[in-house]
Amino acid sequence: MSDQLPDLGSLLLRRVTGEDGAPYLLLAGNCTLAVLEQRLQALSAELAGYAADPRLHWDLTGIEQMDDAGAVLLWRAWGARRPQHLLLRPEQERLFNRLGKTPPLPAPPARDLLWPVTKLGGAVFLLWEHLTGIVILAGQLLLDMKYLAAHPARIPWREISANLFRTGAQALGITALVGFLIGVVLSYLSSKQLQMFGADIFIINILGMSIIRELGPMLAAILVAGRSGSSMTAQLGVMRVTEELDALTVMGIPHSLRLVLPKVIGLGIAMPLVVLWTSAIALLGGMVVAELQLGLSYHFFLHKLPDAVPLANLWLGLGKGVVCGMIIALIACHFGLRIKSDTESLGAGTTNSVVTAITVVIIIDAIFAVIFSDVGIK
Repeated sequence: MSDQLPDLGSLLLRRVTGEDGAPYLLLAGNCTLAVLEQRLQALSAELAGYAADPRLHWDLTGIEQMDDAGAVLLWRAWGARRPQHLLLRPEQERLFNRLGKTPPLPAPPARDLLWPVTKLGGAVFLLWEHLTGIVILAGQLLLDMKYLAAHPARIPWREISANLFRTGAQALGITALVGFLIGVVLSYLSSKQLQMFGADIFIINILGMSIIRELGPMLAAILVAGRSGSSMTAQLGVMRVTEELDALTVMGIPHSLRLVLPKVIGLGIAMPLVVLWTSAIALLGGMVVAELQLGLSYHFFLHKLPDAVPLANLWLGLGKGVVCGMIIALIACHFGLRIKSDTESLGAGTTNSVVTAITVVIIIDAIFAVIFSDVGIK
């Protein structure tokens, strides 16, 4: 008595009853992924149904071609173990022997109900690690400055000059463009509101205070953090990948003295100049719109600006620039020195450097706003 099943692709399954009365499942044709691709799910369920019968004899000698996918299909149908009655060809024997030696899949990890606490704790420890690393690096820079004060001939003037050029002079274009557009937008929106109340003259106060005290330093710091900060981190990361940092260590050249200190000093000098440049261009954009929208002449705008904005606001903005510049460089170098010798770490370190620097810049601005809330306000 026999029961023939439909042809699934080019693999034929036929169930017969042997002369000894035992049931046999004969498999013939090709058992490869290319042949069974469209019927894998249906065939897997069909084979699992046959594997439920422990008396069934499996005869695979009629299969002409079998690849790893076909063998795994049968192996999973058998429950990852050979059936009690199995007939194989020699090449199939080797294939299933290799599958039998494959270690079982690990059990899925148990669900941790405290994972939010674990994640939060890991984030706190990581934050503490970065904070202590930055403090240690800053302390090392102070020791390097003390050493250079005693040995002026060893001051890395060329590195400082190169960083001053890269972070300052080469950033003038993008900061001028963004500053001008911000000035135009702020002046345009403010003039529309002031015209409603006949307070056109106060456009000078709004532009002067907002740009010189807040927007100029903040725009410059954020742009420099994204442009120069990422560049510093990537530079140190590439030096780690190419083992240049290891070579400096072997030669006895400290990283902080030759790599970090010039970047911190260079950006600390360049940043207030970039802030001054950005604020001036933003005010220029505001003056253009004030003249077009409100009819305020350039001469009148410049003449009234010192009276509307006390000089302390300018010094406050420049002070923000110095602090933000040195902090941005310090954070960029900290993340750059932590990069490992692989490209994935390079990308992640650069991203973390920029995000951290911009976040710290905003925090510094908030601290300045609270501490100097009464400075430069009439």
